[in-house]
Amino acid sequence: MSQKQTLSFQAEVAQLLNLVTHSLYSNKEIFLRELVSNASDACDKLRFEALHNAALYEDAPNLALRIDFDKDARTLTITDNGIGLSQQEAIDNLGTIAKSGTREFMNRLSGDQKADAQLIGQFGVGFYSGFIVADRIVVESRRAGLKPEEGVRWTSAGAGDFEVEAITRAQRGTSVTLHLREDAAEYLSTWKLKAIIARYSDHISLPILMRKEEWKEGEDNKGGDMVLTDEWETVNQASALWSRPKKDITPEQYEEFYKQISHDHEAPLAWSHNRVEGATEYIQLLYIPSHAPFDLWNRDKAAGVKLYVRRVFIMDEAQALLPSYLRFVKGVIDSADLPLNVSRELLQESRDVKAIREGSTKRVLSMLEGLADSESADDQVKYMSFWKEFGSVLKEGIGEDFQNQERLAKLFRFASTHADEGVSLADYVKRMKEGQEAIYVIAADSLAAAKASPQLEIFRKKGIEVLLLTDRVDEWMLSHLHEFEGHSLQSVAKGAFDLGKLQDEEEKKQAEAVAEAFKPTLDRLKEALKDRAKDVRVTTRLVDSPACIVVDEGDMSAHLARLLKQAGQSAPESKPILEVNPEHALVKRLDADPRFDDLAQILFDQALLAEGGQLEDPAAYVQRVTKLLAA
Repeated sequence: MSQKQTLSFQAEVAQLLNLVTHSLYSNKEIFLRELVSNASDACDKLRFEALHNAALYEDAPNLALRIDFDKDARTLTITDNGIGLSQQEAIDNLGTIAKSGTREFMNRLSGDQKADAQLIGQFGVGFYSGFIVADRIVVESRRAGLKPEEGVRWTSAGAGDFEVEAITRAQRGTSVTLHLREDAAEYLSTWKLKAIIARYSDHISLPILMRKEEWKEGEDNKGGDMVLTDEWETVNQASALWSRPKKDITPEQYEEFYKQISHDHEAPLAWSHNRVEGATEYIQLLYIPSHAPFDLWNRDKAAGVKLYVRRVFIMDEAQALLPSYLRFVKGVIDSADLPLNVSRELLQESRDVKAIREGSTKRVLSMLEGLADSESADDQVKYMSFWKEFGSVLKEGIGEDFQNQERLAKLFRFASTHADEGVSLADYVKRMKEGQEAIYVIAADSLAAAKASPQLEIFRKKGIEVLLLTDRVDEWMLSHLHEFEGHSLQSVAKGAFDLGKLQDEEEKKQAEAVAEAFKPTLDRLKEALKDRAKDVRVTTRLVDSPACIVVDEGDMSAHLARLLKQAGQSAPESKPILEVNPEHALVKRLDADPRFDDLAQILFDQALLAEGGQLEDPAAYVQRVTKLLAA
């Protein structure tokens, strides 16, 4: 194909372009960050492909980015000699957005133009930010390994369509030429461009070249101006940020590097930069983000840090370098020992990778411990911010990482009957009553449901703290976290009620006497509810409520069974146990009431509803209550 082809943008791209050109203009300069980042990625991809095919370097093995401008033509051009694009790749990559990141992008817009503009790169749509300052973009490219006559020119004014045509292009790589709008003339300045590069792209490991400027006197020595020469100079540090000594890197540089690799518009909560030496040598620069990405729970989304080997980019999202419960961590790991041709499969088996994974996991946990255990109020606020964003993910580690189980448990935070948030297991243990042996917990669908649970009544009366677990992952976590500092974790909704030493002998004797006197009524209740309850028994855990639902120690809790069913999974069928409070007025009048069977069913249904369960036959319940009220 040599003639021009006019093609339409994918609908989502057209929608995005309309937004970019009409709305995101309060922080225009981010367009340069995005285009430089794309050019750097293209060079990284060439390096990687050339590991297996050195001929791709052709006659230009030194990779670099060039930024040039023409004031008269009002154009700004960003050129790289990276992997380049074939004609089909130009159509596919510049006319559509893979997996439609746009729709998610649109959903995340807040109306704050500055924040919204920063979101662009996060959704893989950074190229289109060029239309913030340009009314036309021309891309010329040739993919490494293709003939010069197999180059491509892509042109668009950012409306509904774009043109593609074949061209002859001697040099490998891509040039993106922006035809700037009149109100974007400020970017036709060496000083302005250098300032943006220093702010956003100084850490790019490739040299960014610009033409030198020199002073030229006017005629008759009157006036003068800075003019561009034909000599090129490097305007960034052009060394991998992580390879520099820590003392030479400012906090601002660390933060900008994070924003570039993560496409996040907010600064990270914390970072750790270390050179590890020994049997396995590597550099790690790891970041804890300040907020969860939109796709944190997307199982199909690859996550992980960037892997380099001796400064050579190998892969994004190297999942083998950190466990999945730390998938929110961003950063770079640069190994001195791994082979350059390492594959994802080899990563799974490598002894060096195992050492890197263990070392990096410990480093991340140390960062979190530094915040969690700090006496600084700011650090405590940061940790609680982290916990709200990522606590549910961190809890997954309790079943995945037995080696660090104790460290993880210390990092967990919960609500309790004493505080709505921020309670650690260590805090709980310090506040335990004299004679208390277990850490008491209850899982529920929400904090309000947990607080209102009848099972808590005796604990409130005695001032015993109970942890309130409301994350969907909590029940699963409890199946792996059995104890903390020698104290077992005990659900107050499971098994027979026993406060041990917290209940004095007089209370126990009184409870036994009441239970004995209540035995005939108990037998009638068992008969009336034999199809619905595994057992009916007397309890002392209730103070104000007539009854509550519990399950046997070895059975699945009703809360977990509901979660499984909501997720479309099957849960084993088991009958609950009804516990009744023989001191409650309603329970006391049961035996003498002629509507005993109906009252028994109502008692069971109400206990089920209070626990958060659903009635199998709500209509029958309503009829019984109506009949009772009408009597």
